[in-house]
Amino acid sequence: MENTKKFDNLFLSAGAMKAGTTWLYATLSKHPDLHFSLEKEIHYFYARSVDFGPLSDRRRLENVRNNYAKIDPDRSHISGVRNRLRWAANYLDNPVDDLWYRNLFVFRRSQKYCCDFSNLYALLPEDAWRHAFNLTDRLRVLYTLRDPISRLWSHVKFHLQITNQAHLLETWAPKDFEAFIRQPFIWENAEYGAAIRRMRSVLPASCLKICTFEDIHNDPKDFLRNLEEFLEVSHLNYSDDALRNRVNVSVSRPMPSFFVGLVERDIKRIIKEVEDQGVEIPEEWNIP
Repeated sequence: MENTKKFDNLFLSAGAMKAGTTWLYATLSKHPDLHFSLEKEIHYFYARSVDFGPLSDRRRLENVRNNYAKIDPDRSHISGVRNRLRWAANYLDNPVDDLWYRNLFVFRRSQKYCCDFSNLYALLPEDAWRHAFNLTDRLRVLYTLRDPISRLWSHVKFHLQITNQAHLLETWAPKDFEAFIRQPFIWENAEYGAAIRRMRSVLPASCLKICTFEDIHNDPKDFLRNLEEFLEVSHLNYSDDALRNRVNVSVSRPMPSFFVGLVERDIKRIIKEVEDQGVEIPEEWNIP
């Protein structure tokens, strides 16, 4: 382990893409016991163990330029700008190691947990989970799943939307969709069973909570209360507006009739793998 002080409490969200993690971040960021750095998705453990790209010098410089270095003298408060730039200086520091990661939470005060939400953490290998576990006195991990067909369709729509290619949803033939969804950066998010096995091979049961998007959607108050119990933090009475808030909504397009057939065999396998791990499958899941 790199020479740095351990985190006392670290909370990682490793939700699958398009499974409610952005809503969860927006809601939990209001909790007085939870501290988030300025950057929601740090991707540290992924960059350290899988692909350094998300934290390369270029990517960090672009992120700071686009999100943290803009100053409007008529609308900015000097103390807020000063803190944002101090944080950005830590974010741009090198080397990107455990001490670098810890310094991103420099503004934490009395909050119980440092929190880091990244969809890429669902793809972490066992060694990365072992490193995260050894870096903390108390680690808590939340992995959120969603009906695999609905999630995959939402992921496809969202990616094409943010890359200004949503028009392809109207023109692609089945072979085009098949080629697109089988790319690792799309498909690996669908392999729920493999992700759970990697987490459970390292993390004690007390460290890991697995839930579904449907749990969140059907009763967000109950879900949040259960999550607070898992973290052993105080209960917050969230506003109805916060509970109803929708974020990162994908472009509205009906799923093509052929889409399920492209993935049916794999979806059946994935659902069985999840059930074999003892996870209860919601009734809403679109099981072929």
